[in-house]
Amino acid sequence: MTTSCDEQPIARLPAVTLLDVAIKNGLRPLLLAGRRLLPIVQGGMGVGVSAHRLAGSVAREGAFGTIASVDLRHHHPDLMERTASLPIGHQSKIVIDAANLEALSREIRMARQIANGLGLLAVNVMRAVSEYAASVRMALECGIDAVVVGAGLPLDLPDLAKDYPQVLLIPILSDARGIQLVVKKWERKGRIPGAIVIEHPRYAGGHLGATRLADIHDPRFDFENVIPATLDFLRSAGIESQVPLIVAGGIRTHVDILRLQAMGAAGVQLGTPFAVTAECDADLEFKRVLASATDDDTVEFLSVTGLPARAVATVWLKNYFAVEGKLKASAHSKARCTKKFDCLVQCGLRDGIAEWGQFCIDNQLAAALRGDVKKGLFLRGAGPLPFGSTIRTVRELMERLLAPLPLPLPPPALA
Repeated sequence: MTTSCDEQPIARLPAVTLLDVAIKNGLRPLLLAGRRLLPIVQGGMGVGVSAHRLAGSVAREGAFGTIASVDLRHHHPDLMERTASLPIGHQSKIVIDAANLEALSREIRMARQIANGLGLLAVNVMRAVSEYAASVRMALECGIDAVVVGAGLPLDLPDLAKDYPQVLLIPILSDARGIQLVVKKWERKGRIPGAIVIEHPRYAGGHLGATRLADIHDPRFDFENVIPATLDFLRSAGIESQVPLIVAGGIRTHVDILRLQAMGAAGVQLGTPFAVTAECDADLEFKRVLASATDDDTVEFLSVTGLPARAVATVWLKNYFAVEGKLKASAHSKARCTKKFDCLVQCGLRDGIAEWGQFCIDNQLAAALRGDVKKGLFLRGAGPLPFGSTIRTVRELMERLLAPLPLPLPPPALA
């Protein structure tokens, strides 16, 4: 299936498992929780971009699918109706938070139905969100296979998951120093990571693992530096064989995966290539914006979370940049969140932090989910996509990543 009107479908691989194809083409399986998976992880993308349909479809192919936990009520009309027209106040936050937890539970259940017992399913929770702990607990109670946490140091994640020793706990980090800090803290709590995602801020999309914009291009984040340093640390701690490394940022081809596995990575994580698949839970226009954008169309900026971010320079973002200086000059602490549920622990707009972004990130990301180019914030990773500007299925993306060369087109049908 493809949304391109001009191109023929690419040839499909025969009815062998994709894992067979990966091994035949020189790739090692990703070993997690006693399972042999494709060495491909689908990154979590919010608001609502990676929900049950995308995560379940990825897992069904024998890979690692991820549901992003933040504000999933947008996929459930009854929950949106329940949380509409609420007054500003603490009680409204309680109602919205409860709706989002219910949405997360539903999404996990529906993803499991799609996956049909195959692959691995995870929930991604941002450490920076106010309902981080509640979201982690809900995911655990729903029987999720793994919890992935980024956008901050999840030092307390082992405490939240102490009654779920079988669940993989996976931090997203960007440099060797942060990795060592988290692993040592977790070891003192009797837990080690089920894996570690190493995300390069120069190439990844969304919120990035650097504290300042100027740090995005720092060589300390280069995989050539972080992977060996991390492996040395894990080896010295006696846990190298127990903690697979999954690298993220700018990975687009079979050659990329081969190169990174040769450096010591067990697998790779991709976000934007999955965001433009047919199964992605976002609107078709969202996918078109990401698929048609080039590196010249993307910009890096400081988000309302206080973290650097990368996104497509759409109409809304250009308009925001035009007035950002004025907004920052008049930044001030507000008594209440205008969206009524205080999604972030710290928010540049609500808390009047002038150095941070001055917009409502939930509002803009929800608009992007709906495909609203005039109001949406479209987060995107760097680099060209595996199929250029066309939209393909999850299966086709997997086949492209696992093959050393693009598959040939089928011969034309005889008249």
